[in-house]
Amino acid sequence: MPKRHDIQKEHCALLVIDMQKYFCDQMSDACVPDAGMLMKKVQQLIKSFRTHKLPVFFTRHIDDTEKGSLMFEWWSENILADDPHSALSDELIIASDIVITKHQYDAFLYTDLVEQLQKREIKQVVICGVLTNLCCESTARSAFMRGFHVFFLDDGTRTYTEDMHKASLLNLSYGFATIVNTQDVLRALGR
Repeated sequence: MPKRHDIQKEHCALLVIDMQKYFCDQMSDACVPDAGMLMKKVQQLIKSFRTHKLPVFFTRHIDDTEKGSLMFEWWSENILADDPHSALSDELIIASDIVITKHQYDAFLYTDLVEQLQKREIKQVVICGVLTNLCCESTARSAFMRGFHVFFLDDGTRTYTEDMHKASLLNLSYGFATIVNTQDVLRALGR
């Protein structure tokens, strides 16, 4: 059985993965089921992290052929920088938080995310957002490989089917992350 860790708020950051209009706007063809409920959970987490003066990082996925990405080959539809749906959701209030633009599923690949976390002496990350089985899972695995304790939200991540969501949670819990829910995180932070 893997060792489990507790959230230590003085060394913890929130990673909000790809909460873009593309995935969260009901008018988008790519909107994930329960996007409204997910947004409420994410907003609660952001508020709590800010209240405790803990870092919040947002990622914004943009497909880019110059980064050697296979995304253009794999997907028939791509998220381009000039597409209005590529913007972070209007329901998120981005204050002095950091927005990391990424071009792969993994938020660490070809970005300065690891340096940003290390500069703040972060040792733990809480991951929420979309899609559970692609960008969230890839980022969780990458964070673990880079030495961060990962707390992955079962109710704060979403994808297109419950089977894909559950499969990611099962795999991550086995070797990469402690699976938690929003209330667990809020309690650990002291609300």
